Amino acid sequence: MRRVLGEVLTAIATPFRSDGSVDFHRFAALAHHLVDNGSDGLVVAGTTGEAPTLSDDERLELFRVALGAVGDRATVIAGTGTYSTAHSVHLTHKAHELGAHGFLVVTPYYNKPPPRGIVAHFKAIAEVSDRPIVVYNIPARVVINIEPETMIELAEIPTVKAVKQANDDHQQARRIVEETGLDLYAGDDNLIFPFLELGGVGGVCVHTHVVGPQVKEMIRLYKRGDHVEARRMNEALAPAYELLKIQSNPIAIKAALNILGHEVGGLRLPLVEATEDEQARVRDCLERLGVLVAA
Repeated sequence: MRRVLGEVLTAIATPFRSDGSVDFHRFAALAHHLVDNGSDGLVVAGTTGEAPTLSDDERLELFRVALGAVGDRATVIAGTGTYSTAHSVHLTHKAHELGAHGFLVVTPYYNKPPPRGIVAHFKAIAEVSDRPIVVYNIPARVVINIEPETMIELAEIPTVKAVKQANDDHQQARRIVEETGLDLYAGDDNLIFPFLELGGVGGVCVHTHVVGPQVKEMIRLYKRGDHVEARRMNEALAPAYELLKIQSNPIAIKAALNILGHEVGGLRLPLVEATEDEQARVRDCLERLGVLVAA
């Protein structure tokens, strides 16, 4: 499983043109850039990709473009989870037909299902594809935390293979590794190093849009046994973690990409572009990371 999905998975941003339409050409260019710079795979149409404001047609075209651009040398994981099981099943089935290598499925949000409803949701999605499902647990956005006992049940679904854990409870992360057999991916970038210490695989990342090679090297060093140097690299990435806290994701990372010359455009409402002050703070973080060079 670790070889199938990879260690560094970047939740790729969705570029927009000035009229608000998806810029698929820029998206393909960004996909190439990320895979050339440390990403083993891409998560398409996740939070960073502004999935809530994408139409189904746009989302499916992003999957198709990503597979065509980098699918022969990187994994393409389709973000197909929504708060509707039927809609999630539909998107997963369509993504499977397009050839997606796996699926990122978030906890159903807003409707607050009980644990047995979460399990039933994932079972229904798993019925339409034999490819890996990554459970996305992000209580800060969906209100519900998937408790370890529920993760153990989800792990019994044959195609549920991994967890993107955006929860800084290290005890829960340890239980996922020790009691479920699922691959643990950090869902917040600053959790990658501590999760490696707990037996994690890597991360589903945002900061790898700008520090991909550094993150890939940090993970390589840790798994080679050079924990001291890996820790030093993690500490050097502090400005990247700071950058992501400037404003709601993906506002700051899109500002960073535009500053670096990748021209990903603006955001769709209700998200708004970074203010001048926020852009200045983003620029400061990029300068301290030593990456502020035109793309």
